[in-house]
Amino acid sequence: MTQGDHSRRQFLQATAGGLVLSSALTSSDTAADEKHATRVTNPVSGDVLQTHGMLSADGTQLVEQQRAIPVAGKTDVLVCGGGPAGIGAALAAARAGASVQLIEMAGCLGGVWTCGLLTKILDSENKSGIMAELLTKFSSRGSEVAKNTHGTVYDPEIAKLVLEELCVEAGVNIRLHTRLAGAVTDEHNRVAAVLTESKSGREAWLADRFIDCSGDGDLAAHAGCRFDVGTGADCECQPMSMLALLTGVDPEAVRPYIREDSRKAKPLLLKLMEEHGVSPSYRGPTLRHLHSGIYSIMTNHEYGVSAFDASAITEATIRARREVHDIINGLRKVGGPWKDISVVATAEQIGVREGRRIKGRYEITAEDLAKGLRHEQAVCRAKFAIDVHALNAHGNKEISREFKKGGLKPYDIPYPALVAADVDGLLVAGRCISGDFIAHSSYRVTGNSVPMGEAAGLAAAESARREILPHELDWREIKPS
Repeated sequence: MTQGDHSRRQFLQATAGGLVLSSALTSSDTAADEKHATRVTNPVSGDVLQTHGMLSADGTQLVEQQRAIPVAGKTDVLVCGGGPAGIGAALAAARAGASVQLIEMAGCLGGVWTCGLLTKILDSENKSGIMAELLTKFSSRGSEVAKNTHGTVYDPEIAKLVLEELCVEAGVNIRLHTRLAGAVTDEHNRVAAVLTESKSGREAWLADRFIDCSGDGDLAAHAGCRFDVGTGADCECQPMSMLALLTGVDPEAVRPYIREDSRKAKPLLLKLMEEHGVSPSYRGPTLRHLHSGIYSIMTNHEYGVSAFDASAITEATIRARREVHDIINGLRKVGGPWKDISVVATAEQIGVREGRRIKGRYEITAEDLAKGLRHEQAVCRAKFAIDVHALNAHGNKEISREFKKGGLKPYDIPYPALVAADVDGLLVAGRCISGDFIAHSSYRVTGNSVPMGEAAGLAAAESARREILPHELDWREIKPS
């Protein structure tokens, strides 16, 4: 990061709590009409909490008038994000006796497991606790494929149901269709509230402890935490990918192309595609058999897309969905066992590999991976490879090998890497924890996200119960035996 980038980021943090207004914004002829009575939000009648504001003379800014935001709830622990990390956090905190509010922007729990149609859980085999519990559930409730893979290849619909059942059973308060919009810190530099937007309007949520499981570190950023993004001066990030579900193929007829059945499946499928004029943007096309005649496929890369730019993500989603359909149409023209292949569904959410890496009280580094870090406050042990997908389309590679040079041995993820450095009362879990670019490419996979979330959830509940802050807690005192 350049000095200019650092200064700009510091400025944004300093001004995040309020707007600097110019005289042009107070022009009397641009004030919104305030003669009508203000309605109060009502979920039955459909009334909303109206807003008023003034538009600048040049039309580039609108200053919203101050208004009271209703408090929707108060709990011991609030978890932002209902993906793999958020599930681990919410279940652990609730099972430890805390009242828990889980906020999720999608219409189901599971994040990339469900909305993203991931269908494969990596680096989970050596995990205990909630991750092992979920694998058992996915296996016992799933197909023969799920059973044969011990739940690591799963049906997204089964996952949705299992996650909801477990959270309801644990007493977690679930709010879907609700997006984080802001955070408020108090005079002690502690996170005191988060703000959300939904069909219920703008709402405030209070808690004693907060956990950011958003993937992109949204809550931490809103709270004013420092963070890193990508690599190099241009903050270059790994590509996004659109996954899809397919049908219309006999599994026995395409067995050599199925990832779990053949080590040569990916290059063989790429060869088949290219021989018939299909050139996928991801050069390691991955076909998985889930159950009966249902498959998942990942063969798309969207390069240079910011995880924080809604317009760019929209454009990438439209491109990616079009490519998925074009690829499947191309495979159908191959004929033979592929003649009836078709798309069942594309992911609701394009898969994001990289967002913010929040500054914590420990930063996991490439050196830690190279030496196989052992840490006295380890929450889990990671062993997944350094996995940096090609950062651009030049050469259209599958994986960037240059980042693997330092090597990797199984390493610990320390509890302090889950504790935000810049504000108190905030933990992070999942791919937004504190680490460098290379380390992130390994620990980011969901088999690590769940135990990270579980640790953050237990720490949040215990620190609230003991009335100490998360950074004052020693993980060795509370970790499950």
